[in-house]
Amino acid sequence: MTSTDVGTDIPKGRGTVSSSGSAAVRDQPHITATRHTTPTPTALSGPAPDRTRWLALAIVMTAAFMDLVDVTIVNIAIPSIQRDAGASFSQIQWITAGYALAFAAGLITGGRLGDIHGRKRLFLVGVAGFTLASALCGFAANPEMLVASRILQGGMAALMVPQVLSIVHATFPAHERGKVFGLFGAIVGLGAVSGPLLGALLTEWNLFGLEWRPIFLINLPVGIAALLLGRRYIGESRAPHALRLDLVGVALVTLGLLMLLYPLTRGRELGWPLWGYASMAGALVVFAVLVAHERRKAARDGSPLIEPSLFAVKSFAAGIAVQTVFGVALGIFFLVWTLYMQVGLGWSPLHAGLTGVPFSISVSVAAGLSVQKLVPRFGRKVLQAGALLMGLGVLLYVWESHRYGLAIASWQMALPLVVMGAGMGLIVAPLTDAVLSEVPREHAGSASGLINTVQQMGNALGLGLVSVVFYGVIGDRLTPSGVGPAFVHAFQHALFWVAAVMAAIFLLMSALPKRPAQQAEPGH
Repeated sequence: MTSTDVGTDIPKGRGTVSSSGSAAVRDQPHITATRHTTPTPTALSGPAPDRTRWLALAIVMTAAFMDLVDVTIVNIAIPSIQRDAGASFSQIQWITAGYALAFAAGLITGGRLGDIHGRKRLFLVGVAGFTLASALCGFAANPEMLVASRILQGGMAALMVPQVLSIVHATFPAHERGKVFGLFGAIVGLGAVSGPLLGALLTEWNLFGLEWRPIFLINLPVGIAALLLGRRYIGESRAPHALRLDLVGVALVTLGLLMLLYPLTRGRELGWPLWGYASMAGALVVFAVLVAHERRKAARDGSPLIEPSLFAVKSFAAGIAVQTVFGVALGIFFLVWTLYMQVGLGWSPLHAGLTGVPFSISVSVAAGLSVQKLVPRFGRKVLQAGALLMGLGVLLYVWESHRYGLAIASWQMALPLVVMGAGMGLIVAPLTDAVLSEVPREHAGSASGLINTVQQMGNALGLGLVSVVFYGVIGDRLTPSGVGPAFVHAFQHALFWVAAVMAAIFLLMSALPKRPAQQAEPGH
């Protein structure tokens, strides 16, 4: 194996050994000896490959963190963007939903392109494009340019993000992935902490008179660092046999998602026209055609965009359903929460950002505990407990909001937020692990692209449903004194919907395996 081969996927089999000569994997039949190394010859001996793969992990996690922070930063700054840029409600919705749409539509394709052309290569292209799009967002001259730049940013994230899980899946053996996904869960929590606080501080500080713009410009140094370090330390990996991009599948996926999500996003603004309902119904037909096409494609040349055999893996199929519905809950909650605090209660971005700290810390702590301590012992019950806890926290929040009304204080929100955060933390990290645990390594890109796609699709559905469950109960003509009570009432109404979705997630989780494969069989 040459230095350019290091890090590519090798077919599974007993006695497979990497070029580094490591004996640790020689007798493990289910572990592919994939190593990420630096290009220097000395990196092929001794412990350097192990050190390098953890450096590579830190780099891809940084990119994932950048994406997570970007979403939460934008949420907290929405009212400021609306005031400063003169954006309409529709444009504000598109600043969030446009990103989610482009992200969801491109994720499956991004994952498969990584399998074909190399995950490192696509990761670096995605990071470069995401950084450029962030600059365009930061220097946007009007709301229309900001929306277009956010759509581009979502498309570039769709190339970058699937490679994160694919690189992890192709680099780390099964018995180590639990630890890695635990770190991923902690990063999710850290991103949830950092995003609102950074967004609030950068907006409040009004650096150089740039108002909200630094929330996007902060991505530039992070993106450049990830690009430079990624070129050096991430090893290349791709599918072990030649694949070709399924262009028909790409077209069908993109068309189906847009036909479903576009009418939801613009429905309220346009008065729910008949063509919107027809489009959503037609999306189901497009998805049915996609399934038939992918089955034929898999039988003909083995290069489908979505690998049909993945859905024969029970843990993957059940996990995909849970991810979709969970995305709906998060899409509804985070947008209406921001609007409730900043518009309904009249709080500043910093006040709102600090209020969310207990939630974010709770997510981070629970995510680490769930993978390291709880899931190995209790398995699926941990995720189900997370769904119940999150639902309980939502109902507590409704009660607190109803009891205190406009006079509610941040400390009175702390209890429901901590309960909700603990529930979310118990779900986010082990769910990814459970979904990918039994997926064949050669389909890592397609699988991780699907995981991210359905979560983003659910998120975009949730954002679209905000028009119904939140704005749908607010009158069109509000007096200044009526804004607060109307937003508080709408927030409570939306949270009942979130609680119902969490109940559905609890039921769906009963189809997950009792324990992910790597917990059931350590070291395999």
